Amino acid sequence: MTEQTRDITIESLMSEDRSFPPSEAFRAQANVSSESIYEEAERDLEGYWAKQAEKLDWFRPYDTVLEWNAPYAKWFIGGKLNISYNCLDRHVRNGGGEKIAYYWEAEDGERREISFAQLLEDVCRCANALKELGVRKGDRVAIYLPMILELPVAMLACARLGAPHNVVFGGFSAESLAGRINDSEAKILITADGGIRKGNVVPLKANADDALQSTPSIEHVLLVRRTGEDVPVADGRDIWWHDLVPQQQTECEPEQLDSEDMLYLLYTSGTTAKPKGIVHTTAGYLLGVMTTHEMVFDIKSDDVYWCAADIGWVTGHSYIVYGPLANHTTGVIYEGVPDFPARDRWWEIIERYKVTVLYTAPTAIRAHMKWGTEHAEKHDLSTLRLLGSVGEPINPEAWLWYHKYIGGERCPVVDTWWQTETGAILIAPLPGITSLKPGSATRPLPGVEADVVDEQGNSVPAGGGGYLVLKKPWPSMLRGLYKELERYEETYWSRFPGMYFPGDGAKRGEDGYYWLLGRVDDVMNVSGHRISTMEVESALVSDQRVAEAAVIGQKNDLTGEAIFAFVILRGETEPAPDLGEELRQYVGRKIGAIARPKQIMFTPELPKTRSGKIMRRLLRDIANDRALGDTTTLADSSVVETIRTASAASKSDE
Repeated sequence: MTEQTRDITIESLMSEDRSFPPSEAFRAQANVSSESIYEEAERDLEGYWAKQAEKLDWFRPYDTVLEWNAPYAKWFIGGKLNISYNCLDRHVRNGGGEKIAYYWEAEDGERREISFAQLLEDVCRCANALKELGVRKGDRVAIYLPMILELPVAMLACARLGAPHNVVFGGFSAESLAGRINDSEAKILITADGGIRKGNVVPLKANADDALQSTPSIEHVLLVRRTGEDVPVADGRDIWWHDLVPQQQTECEPEQLDSEDMLYLLYTSGTTAKPKGIVHTTAGYLLGVMTTHEMVFDIKSDDVYWCAADIGWVTGHSYIVYGPLANHTTGVIYEGVPDFPARDRWWEIIERYKVTVLYTAPTAIRAHMKWGTEHAEKHDLSTLRLLGSVGEPINPEAWLWYHKYIGGERCPVVDTWWQTETGAILIAPLPGITSLKPGSATRPLPGVEADVVDEQGNSVPAGGGGYLVLKKPWPSMLRGLYKELERYEETYWSRFPGMYFPGDGAKRGEDGYYWLLGRVDDVMNVSGHRISTMEVESALVSDQRVAEAAVIGQKNDLTGEAIFAFVILRGETEPAPDLGEELRQYVGRKIGAIARPKQIMFTPELPKTRSGKIMRRLLRDIANDRALGDTTTLADSSVVETIRTASAASKSDE
């Protein structure tokens, strides 16, 4: 390999030969059981999506499937529909109103269930309440709620009126909330007196009041009572949900919306710059999430499906609310965290509701690995038939643990790649026909054309690493950044002209399978070698003594960057003096000497967002002695100070 090649590609270091083909029993009942679906989509992209669009209920049929003027797409032009109608009314009208839409469980054990018919009535009441507060089609509504049933109700009520919602994750600060309200120019804020997390109250109303000091567009606050805390109520501005919503009529005619009318805004977390307001529209988005939910998770009419994410993120929008409801699927919503009041809470929930499909993040899986198998072993998980992974690349050891101890070695594990901007899953197995490989998202879904390219935009040969790109439009793609079209073009379309660049690295195996390597921002340049943090982390976690690892590049005068690993050990392992060197040598044997960490630091925790993502940016700040960036989205900000203190102490000992 030449030095020039090293500069322009991402090294492909690890290999994985273990393969898990679908069982004959699973294949026989699968929703997709033939490879011909890929050929059909490749042969006629628009015809394929037109066929899928027959699953939607239209008030007016569309005239044109796709209008593509790169980088802007319009799908199903001329069609009229309503997402709330597609998620609720049509199921009730077809006799499916008594089916459970959600089992909801509070952190303190309170439980509720709500049928599709009841959910429709609640959505209509909420929509009528919003109309009473002056909301009309096109008005933006900000939603800042915990994981309670009022959250999907509010979203669907907005969708019913054609009022784009802007859901702000309940872990965000007052400053973050204010910025999102102001950018979207929201007219109404829906929030709660507070949320509940690990037995403590999250002060949502206090945060909202701080934010509202600088949000002139807000006219009213619709306030849900969740905790019963005594909170200030501003006369004329704040209205209690229980005083307004239950008194409304249970019928509200859904707006007939254009296929390209905006459904929602969702802002990225903005770790390095002003948050980006991702715009998703109506028909294409709904079709994308509905189709992928049904195909990737092999959804059946009797499934109890649990996406263990927060609705405040796109995973929750697409695979807790819109996709599952459009498919008339029973879902689970859990308010709390996996380890409260005990570390078996998730498995208890699965046993109680007889969950059949579980979709969660690798960080959560690795946390359960660290806690041990005994917690899952106490519960009957035999109803599970399929497992999913989302949020970041899953390392093979976590995949195998998930498959063995949670899935009983009988459940396919579908690793999914997508992002806020794509709206829906784009790379994932179809579990009835795809042989699974631990750590690989396998292949682009039918109707999705992806590639792995080098710095010049040329396809990288099989077995090589590079940059993931998408070469054709897809229905659920973002339609731009709110009020920032130039930034949209610059961010996603300028690096490789004519191709969408999501910012991720990838390698493509000899078999055509895709292996996601994480954000290219998380690629380290060590002596001219571009090495993915994910591959080094995966190697570390494959050692039985390691529960979790986060790897970053530390500035180094000799090599440009040196590999710095933060490691959490499994409960029974002590950080003995020689362990760091043993792990360094282990990584060298596993994937090569060039990927051997220069430094390993043992830590009891890693800085994570409340959705479970490791904030490597903060670890880079610590390792490189920089001032810390924004920490407002951390689940526990004290973790950063603990690591920084330990890092400083270790440097003083050198």
